[in-house]
Amino acid sequence: MSWVDLFSTSVQATGWLFIGYSLLINSSFLLLTVLAVADFVGYRRRSDFAAYDETFGEPLARGVSVLMPAYNEEATIVESVRAMLAMRYPDFEIVVIDDGSKDETVARLIEAFDLAEVPLVVGDIVPSESRVLSTHLSRQGSNNLVLVTKTNGGKADALNVGINLARKELVCMVDADSLLDPDSLLHVSRPFADHPDKVVAAGGVVRIANGSTVHRGRVTDVRMPRTWLARVQVVEYLRAFMIGRAGWSATGGLLIISGAFGIFRKDILAEVGGLATDCIGEDAELVVRIYRWMGDVDFDGRVVFVSEPVAWTEAPEDRRVLAKQRRRWHRGLAEILSRHRGMLLRPKYGVIGMVTMPWFVVFELLAPFLELFGLAYFVVVMGLLGLEHLGWLGGHDLVDLWLVVLLLVASILYSFLLTLVALLAEEMSYRRYRGTRDLLRSVRGAVEENFGYRQLTAWWRAGGALEAARKSTPEWGEMKRRGFGDST
Repeated sequence: MSWVDLFSTSVQATGWLFIGYSLLINSSFLLLTVLAVADFVGYRRRSDFAAYDETFGEPLARGVSVLMPAYNEEATIVESVRAMLAMRYPDFEIVVIDDGSKDETVARLIEAFDLAEVPLVVGDIVPSESRVLSTHLSRQGSNNLVLVTKTNGGKADALNVGINLARKELVCMVDADSLLDPDSLLHVSRPFADHPDKVVAAGGVVRIANGSTVHRGRVTDVRMPRTWLARVQVVEYLRAFMIGRAGWSATGGLLIISGAFGIFRKDILAEVGGLATDCIGEDAELVVRIYRWMGDVDFDGRVVFVSEPVAWTEAPEDRRVLAKQRRRWHRGLAEILSRHRGMLLRPKYGVIGMVTMPWFVVFELLAPFLELFGLAYFVVVMGLLGLEHLGWLGGHDLVDLWLVVLLLVASILYSFLLTLVALLAEEMSYRRYRGTRDLLRSVRGAVEENFGYRQLTAWWRAGGALEAARKSTPEWGEMKRRGFGDST
């Protein structure tokens, strides 16, 4: 075999490798899509008989402590807390944990809610490393708002302090820069009422509020963002939550509950020791550790996703901030999979160990590297096709044009169609974005995602995985928030 034939065979084999990988990952998303849509249909049917108004008036409903860790959140903290206090639920409290903020976060809370310093007992059911400085209660006629200030110790440590201060059976963890819909607690707590002995944790949908109107802590007019970076993230979030997490929940293999909106049984948090302070992806690591504990003690529990409750967050519109966020997320995934690698392919951990974690290793952890290699391969192949067309390769056909077409169909078109299915599922089920203009912007975002954004995020995510491998000091970075105002 000549070197030309050998080179041509290698090019063709590499192309088929990338095509096969793209088909596998997108087909797995197609399966998750089918499961998610079936779950949506069932959920919508059940919601007609859920009697949420009766739940709202039920005095024996399980209490919920909503924990809001805050660090330099002066732009959004008051609106976020107002949204929490306005939620419809019979028994809940809001616990804001200020993690040593250097801005006016504490001052704005004290002024807006007339908080007075009151000595409260902070328990020790889970470990915490920082020192509590003060505790405050509101003098506005309600005792369900608590502020605790502490020395800086990170988000995980702040949540552990909140767990120790929480007085209710269920603990809901919410980012301080998020807004919850009024009925969010009613919806996300429903699985605990339906299956009180089995459900140990539940997560809800996180959506992007950029471009929407917020009034008194509520998103009153949902709109697609005008900037391309925020618009693409809206599409990305819809696909991740509407398809990814709903599908995995239907299989019993939901690996991730977003730290922006998740609810847990407090007794289970005590069993596993709260959140890990030495892991950058503390929210996802907590869920994996709960699965590990359930497998080790043979506890029949479930972690579920509820597609109805919504938390609204502000997505980064600065490329440098987004880069740090995505590197941090992928580094967290790498650390979690490495820390709990003993669960891989172990039957006692059920679907998580046998299916979900291997899938995340192959199709999440390694995906950015293969996507970057695939991009480099595409550039080389297109160059070879150009040289062939110019006749500079001496008549040798090194690349089959149909191979390039199949690669584009498997990696770009297939993914685009799945994204359209996610948008269709949103349109048919919840219709948060109304009007033809927003629908067209959504489709535009689905197109824009494939040309530049995917490649950038692949580069950032690969960097995060390499940082985890090197065990370098994580760089959190800070996002300058515009805040939730009364305008688009």
